[in-house]
Amino acid sequence: MPRKLDLRTGRPVWSAYRAPAVPTDNLTRNVKTDVLIIGMGISGAMMAEALTANGHAVICIDRRGPLEGSTSATTALVQFEIDQPLSTLSKMIGKVAAEQAWRRSRLAVSNLAARIAELGIKCGSSRTPSLYLAGTMLGPSELRDEAEARRLAGIGATYLTPAPLAETFGIDRDGGILSHGNIALDPRKLTAGLLLKTLDRKARFYAPLEATAIEDSADEVVVATRDGPTITAQHVVLATGYELVDIVPAAAHRIISTWAIATRPQSRNIWPQAAFIWEASDPYLYMRATADGRVVCGGEDEDFVDEAQRDALIGDKSARIAEKLGQLFPHLDTWPEFAWTGSFGTTTTGLPYIGAIPRHPRIHAVMGYGGNGITFSQIASEIVSASIDERDDTDARLFAFNR
Repeated sequence: MPRKLDLRTGRPVWSAYRAPAVPTDNLTRNVKTDVLIIGMGISGAMMAEALTANGHAVICIDRRGPLEGSTSATTALVQFEIDQPLSTLSKMIGKVAAEQAWRRSRLAVSNLAARIAELGIKCGSSRTPSLYLAGTMLGPSELRDEAEARRLAGIGATYLTPAPLAETFGIDRDGGILSHGNIALDPRKLTAGLLLKTLDRKARFYAPLEATAIEDSADEVVVATRDGPTITAQHVVLATGYELVDIVPAAAHRIISTWAIATRPQSRNIWPQAAFIWEASDPYLYMRATADGRVVCGGEDEDFVDEAQRDALIGDKSARIAEKLGQLFPHLDTWPEFAWTGSFGTTTTGLPYIGAIPRHPRIHAVMGYGGNGITFSQIASEIVSASIDERDDTDARLFAFNR
């Protein structure tokens, strides 16, 4: 098992809002279960809820504890728009596969919104439009092509020229794409809510508890823990975020560093519809508003994973993010009341890796990398639970390790 990463530093904005407590127990003896989920962040919580809803006995463990990893560092722009534009992704994996990946992403956001409503989880969930602004990677003409590609795939998109962009949203840019149907929410409250629903279905939570070895056979998987007892399961799901276990293939992914800020509440200054805003640039700036009117803004990603170097840049990066935010919206108070940094995973295509690990059919990995981590976690909960139930998911191949 890998070293313990310092996944985040600073004070994420979600610390301002109290999430429900999730009770855990100590593991004092060897136990058995249908499915063991390693990781109790958003990915693990979604997996646990889906599997217990299907009647499986589930155990969840985490080396830190519930909600203590990367989940608190996310800015929680729950979008269906994948990091790679549809027009770009089509050139990378083919038009048919790219369109289906985008359609599945859009379906996942709708499914998540419906699940939150059905379960009655109070996480500040609201449907939110998004604006994708012209930038250094895609200019106005490329954005027109992107909007057309989405429409041809059955995904609604409206291209905005500079005039309506300025009139409707007060933004001075060369163009943008307006989309609808994304979700703004509090990721800690959502994770806690899902875990508590799972607990109601007799799931067992052991934390802090660290897995130290995984041994799989044709019939079962045995996981050793640092405290001594073992957990035997029919299936294991690795929802460990950016802390990869050795058994996961070295796929086309990498870990980078990212930074974010949040302002004081200023509801009167928030732009129309509180739309998600992000740029067609690399690195891109992205922003959203919280329910009480704070502006959460992130970006300035850099391609390294040294935690000390990353943490030392919080001050400079926060100032640069605040400056860029002020250039887009001069009327905002951009002073960072919250500032934080963390590890962040990306893949070449912007698509996640989800499914059984090659040659280990009882061990499933959830690598929801990219800016759509929560959306990809929803897809993972659907694909992996179908696999465990020996049902087919027509899109499983799109996200598989051996794709």
